[in-house]
Amino acid sequence: MAEPTPVVGTVRPGGRTARVRADVLRAAGDVLATEGFGRLDLADLARRAGVGKTTVYRRWGTVANLVADLLADMAEQSLPRTETGTLDGDLRANARLVQRTLTDPRQGALFKAVIAAATCDPHTAAALHSFYRVRIEEWVPCVRQAIERGELPADTDAHEVIRAVSAPLYYRVLVSGDPVDEAAADRAAAAAVAAARSGSFPSSATGGLASR
Repeated sequence: MAEPTPVVGTVRPGGRTARVRADVLRAAGDVLATEGFGRLDLADLARRAGVGKTTVYRRWGTVANLVADLLADMAEQSLPRTETGTLDGDLRANARLVQRTLTDPRQGALFKAVIAAATCDPHTAAALHSFYRVRIEEWVPCVRQAIERGELPADTDAHEVIRAVSAPLYYRVLVSGDPVDEAAADRAAAAAVAAARSGSFPSSATGGLASR
């Protein structure tokens, strides 16, 4: 009897199953980074990963499910937040992590491919949104700690502050084509800090934490 199809992103297999998952996701990432979303094909990925085609179809079923699993895995493997003891230091660390990711030859190209696909594929868009929710939640405690230290207004929307750090960097990558270097990362962090301190991110403006 065929095994039930797992819910993507909820199963954490071990042993051979884990190795198969890792090999297929690595192959998918390679194709995304070098050839783009349009070249993803489950049968081809099975061949590249050296696993059975039936195994790949049974586990993921569709390219969209596989990309969702890839993004879930990337979110889990991403570096944890850095806590420096100051909001300036924490957000600068966040910005520089985003900058390094976007300029990495493999990961930068991979993200561009996924973002491009997300504009016309709702399943890929949902997976991308989930990835960023995980990463934002990872860094939100830095802002909450700054509120507790009295560095920011008490009603600051921590999620909006973290979004404000990376937004200018993605704009450079996807729209303007301007350099995404450490200087740009530091400016983005400094601008987010200044805006947060001035009260530009009140939770009441967007419904605050209850709306996330």
